[in-house]
Amino acid sequence: MIIALIFFLVVIGSLVFHVWTPWWWTPVASNWGVIDDTIALTFWVTGTVFIIIGLFVAYCIWKFKYDPNKRADYKPEDKKLEINLTLITTVGVIALLAPGLFVWNKYVNVPKDALEIEVLAYQWGWKYRLPGKDGKLGKSDIKLIKDKNIFGIDPKDPNGKDDILVDSNELNIEINKPVKILIRSVDVLHNFFVPQFRAKMDAVPGLITYYWFEPNKLGKYEVLCYEYCGTGHYGMRGKVTVSNENDYKTWIAKQPTFEKSIASAEEKIQITKK
Repeated sequence: MIIALIFFLVVIGSLVFHVWTPWWWTPVASNWGVIDDTIALTFWVTGTVFIIIGLFVAYCIWKFKYDPNKRADYKPEDKKLEINLTLITTVGVIALLAPGLFVWNKYVNVPKDALEIEVLAYQWGWKYRLPGKDGKLGKSDIKLIKDKNIFGIDPKDPNGKDDILVDSNELNIEINKPVKILIRSVDVLHNFFVPQFRAKMDAVPGLITYYWFEPNKLGKYEVLCYEYCGTGHYGMRGKVTVSNENDYKTWIAKQPTFEKSIASAEEKIQITKK
């Protein structure tokens, strides 16, 4: 009886803790509120299964407690039970996966008017590249990556000359404007995650991964690396500021272009030689 009661209290205690817990998600600040909905659905499905199984175990412990006058029953097969369990499990798995597949489809299908922003991950920080007045990011190649060209931008590509380089962990984006995040890594596996945007994706060396979101609340939000990437992983943080149109244009005007950055680097080299 004591063991059955313990199981029962564990189930009830877990349910009460989940409902009354003092922590929850951070407020959503993008269009991805459906991510919260899919997580809540997961809690409902898995939570219901947990409660049913927990209470069933408690019942079995009480109902079939040891009795020297009883003998164990042997039932090698029960096709009806197996079919019912298979159907119930199938429905549960579909309920978990189907909504997520629809959300994922939207997550990777980027609006045509989205602004492309390249995120470069490295141990242990972030750098950003935005398109210039032409609205296009220039071509890049890992073979072109150097100290003065960390993005590996092709200097022969005219679309890359006006690319805006953000040599900082801080990024500024405009409110209510869709953004496509292109993620690269120059060393190991990282993950670009902004909790309030409900958006994250691995930065895989040798690949360009992506996702999109549309910020809908002004403010400053923390960027986290959500994949262990070495001893400095804990400090790999940044900031994303969601601004109105005027503040965004003021910020963007202060950032150097690739052409100016290269010219500045060459000038410094010449001064050093002298």
